[in-house]
Amino acid sequence: MKASVFVKQNKAKFLELREVARPGIADNQVLIKVKTVSLNAADYRSIKMGIVPDGRIMGSDVAGEIVAIGKNVHAFQIGDAVVGDLSGCGFGGLAEYVAAPEDALVRIPPNVSYETAAALPMASVTALQALVNVGKVQAGQNVLLCGAGGGVGMFAVQLAKHFGANVTAVCGQKNVDVIRSLGADTVIDYALEDFAKSARRYDLVLVLNGNRSLSSYRRVMASTGMCVMVGGSLNQLIKFMLFRPFLSLGKKRMRLLSAKPSAADLEFVLKLVEEGKLVVKIDKRFELQDTPVAIDYLSEGHAGGKVIITVDQY
Repeated sequence: MKASVFVKQNKAKFLELREVARPGIADNQVLIKVKTVSLNAADYRSIKMGIVPDGRIMGSDVAGEIVAIGKNVHAFQIGDAVVGDLSGCGFGGLAEYVAAPEDALVRIPPNVSYETAAALPMASVTALQALVNVGKVQAGQNVLLCGAGGGVGMFAVQLAKHFGANVTAVCGQKNVDVIRSLGADTVIDYALEDFAKSARRYDLVLVLNGNRSLSSYRRVMASTGMCVMVGGSLNQLIKFMLFRPFLSLGKKRMRLLSAKPSAADLEFVLKLVEEGKLVVKIDKRFELQDTPVAIDYLSEGHAGGKVIITVDQY
């Protein structure tokens, strides 16, 4: 089968389309013929640092058709359309076929495309866990989303509105109209306005991207507000981990999200998509052999939505 494989030569790290063996499956696994994969920041950051799975094939957000099942698999059968986040079980999605445990997968509803399904796992579940598991979002709260124009941000806007929050979203100029169309009550173009200088205070602040000072987030929090760090620059994340105890003094709380794959959370989000309550925005589509170009594009940080790799033409 063809796969986009991580290669390290001297100091160079890159992806290369190669012919590799089709994976076998364990008793609790299924073999998926991959249709579509969506990329995440975890992919390009892992490649940059040289932290890759044993099989040297990245790609966690996978949608495809089951073509073989292990003897202990009971939830699925051959021919089922499934989607899942494989970041907790070896990645491997950037290939024609991938093996995955059944408990990592969710069946795709008939009215949801492979492309739409593949865009969901890591980004939408991260947004959901940030808002609900850590942020404890409540109806009527004022929520600030910093870095709303990316994959996680676009889901966070919609999910926050779904839970009844009043949403202020910060993004770049090219995404202002899109973010507004997704339901944000107020959209701030960061090049024109500094949210930290506003008099408005927020019950929940989600930091999804950027490199602002941590004090700027604390400044706009309500007296009992919470800030959840979801993404951002490596420098910002390190500072957050070092200084979080000091920034959390008093009733203002600072939390760092450690998102984890969850089939139950993915199923919840997929149901919203099926019912037309959640929209998936695709920024760009690439073919498998163009994965290195797609990775470079995503790493630039200006994608307005999800970046998709189409595999099923192979």
